[in-house]
Amino acid sequence: MTLRPGDDFDQLVEESPAPAPASEGAGRHADALREPRLTRLDAWWGRVLSTPTRQRVWAWGGPALVTLVAAILRLWHLGHPDALVFDETYYVKDAWTLHNLGYEGTWPNDVDGKFAAGQTSLYTSAAEFIAHPPLGKWLISLGMWALGPSNPAGWRLSTAIAGTVAVLLVTVIARHLLKSTLLGVLAGFFLAIDGQAIVMSRVSLLDNFVMLFALMAFGAILLDRHRTKRKLDEWVVRMDHRGRDLAWGPALWNRPWLIVAGLLLGAATGVKWNGLYFLAVFAVYTIAVDMAARRRVGVEFWGTGTLFKQGPVTFVLMIPIAVVTYVATWTGWFVTKGGYYREWVTSAPGLHWTGALAWVPDVVQNFWHYQAGIYAFNVGLSTPHPYQANPLLWLLMQRPTSMYYLGLTTGQEGCTADRCGQAITGIANPLIWYAAVIACLYLVYRLVRHREWQSGAILIGVAAGYVPWLMYLNRTVFQFYTIAFEPYLVIALAAALGHILGRRTDDEIRRLSGIRVVGILVIVAVLLTAFYYPMWTAIQEPWSFINLHYWIPSWK
Repeated sequence: MTLRPGDDFDQLVEESPAPAPASEGAGRHADALREPRLTRLDAWWGRVLSTPTRQRVWAWGGPALVTLVAAILRLWHLGHPDALVFDETYYVKDAWTLHNLGYEGTWPNDVDGKFAAGQTSLYTSAAEFIAHPPLGKWLISLGMWALGPSNPAGWRLSTAIAGTVAVLLVTVIARHLLKSTLLGVLAGFFLAIDGQAIVMSRVSLLDNFVMLFALMAFGAILLDRHRTKRKLDEWVVRMDHRGRDLAWGPALWNRPWLIVAGLLLGAATGVKWNGLYFLAVFAVYTIAVDMAARRRVGVEFWGTGTLFKQGPVTFVLMIPIAVVTYVATWTGWFVTKGGYYREWVTSAPGLHWTGALAWVPDVVQNFWHYQAGIYAFNVGLSTPHPYQANPLLWLLMQRPTSMYYLGLTTGQEGCTADRCGQAITGIANPLIWYAAVIACLYLVYRLVRHREWQSGAILIGVAAGYVPWLMYLNRTVFQFYTIAFEPYLVIALAAALGHILGRRTDDEIRRLSGIRVVGILVIVAVLLTAFYYPMWTAIQEPWSFINLHYWIPSWK
């Protein structure tokens, strides 16, 4: 068939029908070439995108629009509440001492209220042991530097920007994966209006940065996959008659996006160590994809040692770069003398390494000891918490995290009911969340049944952020950790909706049914966001209204 203006990439592309044999008559030939009957909506959309200029406007304007929606929902009234929320008590104050000392300093007990009131210089130069690397806190400090350390909006500005940029990235990545601007915009829109994504962009925690760096790395790996496939195809054409070993080929010195991915994954690890999970899974995925690509052009799977050659290529391009990037995030600790364990080996006799490692510089020994201490702390963390959530139940959203709650009575801060409250609760938009989980199950079927590489790539992103946590079922963890892989959930939802939506060339009744299902889902999702938005942003409401949002008893 001939593509019309407005056809949305290969979601609407079909192979042209083969010419009918002359013996079958002109009537059947005419039927084969007859354009399908379009729904009114498809016909209107085709007219809207009837010129190349309009198509370019849609290709750029669609992502820009959902990014604007995300920015409004995340930046509006960002400074409320004007109190340190949940773990902001650690990260905001650590960020400010990093800005001033180059390392995390200590604060007096019960200083949160004074800090929020503007007394931001009460820290000491004594070092504080920290559970997570410093990069995320350095990023938080940028917002504090820009708007002032006593401005709550400054505490949260960097996470809000990270969450907004993530929406744009999801839109672009989904468009690349699904070859549809419409589906890309849908994926970005779902992330823009989802409750957990909004909450995690409006509180100054670290997980949004892990999500953003991992998502950028995922995009870089997809670009590497596309570029390497094209280069490999070109190289095969140029092969001489004797053939050539393709296991190395143009891979090692011609893969800039893989280098970018290594840098970004090192940055993700420099925020929180769960960035390592993405590094490991994405590296293995890259090796598997490379082996498949080389086998496709004629390289034997084992015979030429593809695995043992391609593995080191990926290692060289990703792992060392990630390690160097991670170490670089500790620059403040290295260039100052006051950081925790900075002078550990000289603090008491007998601490220096001996034997074959005696030559290692003191600063490296100090750094290694600090990393070992952080590892021991994180692995052994099992302090009970009222909002901890078992990873086995994360996909069911069994225990969302309450970040903040202020109870009020009649007359307090304008409360006109017997009881009012201001809440920040990480309840995801229920329809988006559960539909996305179901969509992932559908993509598993598509991967097994149809070998769709797009489904596999999306599921790899989900697995990298989720599956490793199943090793730590007894550790104190929280539902909001799922923000690290939520972008891949909404891309999965958009992919599944693409199959429901169908093509504009489908039977009119089938196409209309798909449009109705997708339209109803989007409308209900928007209504749920409007309903839950006060619970995500600490807008004061009567308790009776707040209580309506706890659909499952464990959400309270």
